[in-house]
Amino acid sequence: MEFGLFVEPQCGGSYDRLLELAQWSESNGLAAFARSDHYLNMEDSEHATDALISFAGLARETESIELVSLVSPITFRHPAVMAKSATTIDEMSGGRFTLGVGSGWMQSEHDALDIDLPELKERFDRLEEALAMITTMFAGGGKTDGTYYALDLPTVKPKASQSQGIVVGGSGMKKTPRLAGTYATEYNMFLTDRDTLEQRLEVMRSAAESAGRNPDDILVSFAGPGLVYESEATHDAAMAEKAEGRDISLDEYLELLDQRNVPHGTPETVRAALDDYASWGIGRYYVQEYSALENVDLERMDFVFGALR
Repeated sequence: MEFGLFVEPQCGGSYDRLLELAQWSESNGLAAFARSDHYLNMEDSEHATDALISFAGLARETESIELVSLVSPITFRHPAVMAKSATTIDEMSGGRFTLGVGSGWMQSEHDALDIDLPELKERFDRLEEALAMITTMFAGGGKTDGTYYALDLPTVKPKASQSQGIVVGGSGMKKTPRLAGTYATEYNMFLTDRDTLEQRLEVMRSAAESAGRNPDDILVSFAGPGLVYESEATHDAAMAEKAEGRDISLDEYLELLDQRNVPHGTPETVRAALDDYASWGIGRYYVQEYSALENVDLERMDFVFGALR
């Protein structure tokens, strides 16, 4: 199983710190470095950099690690602009950029910045048309027809490299996995149980086959926390602190983790869970750090990834 670090710069963090985290990830042998694409942390305005512009910088200041957006909302940018930005970053990185594409969801963010957030059905209709346009542009040009977006350009340069990827992610049971199977090179979701995963993968694989694609070529990835600790005692203390932060009991917090299928415990316990994920078809696990970038503890991350691998 591959591993990646996934950070949330809308919680606060400069480009310099983002670069430090990306270079740390690369030097420590991670497969991918990912960041979210938001301008606000819910209602709060922090030091939040633009995702695609920051990836262009990272493209020139890293050498080997895959750079991944998880994910960029189509409400922020027209899909043609998004595709053009992505192929530019792809060229700048030597084929190491994977564009995550999503429908957009955070109402408070859109309201505060006066960005239109259509109703859910329209967002998914737009997302499908956007994915069709982006994949066509990645392939070098052509024609797409849609209610919201239509492409009529026989040649697009630069076209995407062979390694240029698209992530479709989300927790839906039908639309998201269908779109992933039709368009994506990576299908990403937050941690879930095996039955839910298998239902989603059945839809994804069927859509891929209908589109003339090999579903085995689509990387399936999980994102979740890295709750791995040296001993049961340090685990219990950390869980008690997290439970207190949520104003719930330790038992309630542990039950919540188990309901969400979040692995936690000693390295042996967590590695066993990851082995299970791998047997389910999960090829990559992103350790998600939902905090200001300055609060991402690299000494702890060194332990976490060392334990996971």
